[in-house]
Amino acid sequence: MIRFKDITLEDKEAIVSITMNSERKNCDLSFSNLCSWRFMYGTQFAIVDGFLLFKFHMNETLAYMMPVGEGNLKKILEDLLEDAQNEGQPFLLYGVCNNMKEEIEKLMPGKFEFSSSRDYVDYVYLRTDLAELKGKKFQPKRNHVNKFYKTYTNYEYMPITTDRINECLKLEEEWCKANDCGPQNGLGNERKSLTYALNHFEELGLSGGILYVNDKIAAFTFGMPINQQTFGVHVEKADTQIEGAYNVINQEFARHIPEQYIYLNREEDLGLEGLRKAKLSYQPAILLEKNMARLKE
Repeated sequence: MIRFKDITLEDKEAIVSITMNSERKNCDLSFSNLCSWRFMYGTQFAIVDGFLLFKFHMNETLAYMMPVGEGNLKKILEDLLEDAQNEGQPFLLYGVCNNMKEEIEKLMPGKFEFSSSRDYVDYVYLRTDLAELKGKKFQPKRNHVNKFYKTYTNYEYMPITTDRINECLKLEEEWCKANDCGPQNGLGNERKSLTYALNHFEELGLSGGILYVNDKIAAFTFGMPINQQTFGVHVEKADTQIEGAYNVINQEFARHIPEQYIYLNREEDLGLEGLRKAKLSYQPAILLEKNMARLKE
């Protein structure tokens, strides 16, 4: 029997000690995401035989995350199957990347059916691409950035510190008023997650940056490492009346992320056409497909 427990801030070290040493780039494995979205998913975790396990609910349906770690994966999957059976629920396993799908199929041939959704693909970029914007493919981005610098000569990029959190919350409030945050479009949930993250910035291990124009906050962004090579960028908000603010905060943050991080995971587009177009325009190096495994009848 697996003894799952609710995730708390005090569990950061135990969880990160495993995720940081994994090759998994999934945005779902960021401790900040796990903690700040638990209100929506009721996420629980357990560590069993070297594997990190997650149990949660998607639209009130029981689900598990692909185990993170090394060891006897078949035994761990059998334990999860037993847990779902004890719950009287069908077995669903999320976060199964393509190479893991092949591994599961070798261990348990024909036992699962796999499916994926384009809406939940992670956009993974080379950090140097976003920091430098070199080459012809980034010419439109350089044009936006250069126009910003010519238009706004009094600008400054600063790290997010605890004394600047309220400024970020105020910009988020203004952004929500302009974009009608609410349950009907999912932005209300995003706001709840973002507010939690900002209010527990240091405990979660987040880092971020603020762009000021004429001594007033124009944009902010933040995130945290997913593993030793991948940094997750969770949030990016800007005053849309300041043209180029999104482009500049994107580039500045990429410049200030430590060079050990080769990749930046800027998460999913959730099927939103405008967001998909924006994310594709930055030329992702990897479109990380995450499958769902369902136990066959």
